[in-house]
Amino acid sequence: MDFLIQKAKIRDIKAIYSLLNQYAEQGEILPRSLSELYDQIRDFFVSVDEKNEAQLLGICAMHICWEDIAEIRSLAVSPAYQRKKLGSKLVEACLSEAVMLGIYKIFVLTYKPIFFEKFGFKQVDKSVLPHKVWADCIKCVKFPDCNEIAMVLNL
Repeated sequence: MDFLIQKAKIRDIKAIYSLLNQYAEQGEILPRSLSELYDQIRDFFVSVDEKNEAQLLGICAMHICWEDIAEIRSLAVSPAYQRKKLGSKLVEACLSEAVMLGIYKIFVLTYKPIFFEKFGFKQVDKSVLPHKVWADCIKCVKFPDCNEIAMVLNL
C-alpha cells in the first residue's frame, strides 16, 4: 500500500478523534476532546492512503512547549496498518518540522521506549522535563502514578 504523510486538515479531525480514542480506551494514549483537536490541528501529521486521502491510517503530533523544546505525542497507527513503517514516517515528519522551526530538543512520554530509541531518544528522569509538560498529565486517569517512560532527543 502506498501512503502519504501530510499535515492534518480540518476534515481529518473526526477520524483523528476516533483513532485516538481507540488507543485511549486501552490506556495507551491520553484522550483528547474534539475541541482540543481543533485547537491543536497544526500539531498533527496524518498518514493517508495515497489513492484515498479520506482514509486515515495513522497520526502523530508535535506540540511546541517552549522556545527550545517540543513533545512528540498522540502517535497512533490503525491496527490494520501497523508494521508498515507508518509510525516511523510520522515521527520523522515531526522531527523534520522541529528542525525547520529551530527546535532541537524533543521529548516523548511513552510505553514503547524501544521504538523511540531507533531515532536516538534516550531515557531520562521525568523531573528534567519542564513543569509546563505536566499540564496534560492531570487529565490522565493514571495521574499521579504514571508509568510512562520519559525520553529526550537532542537533534
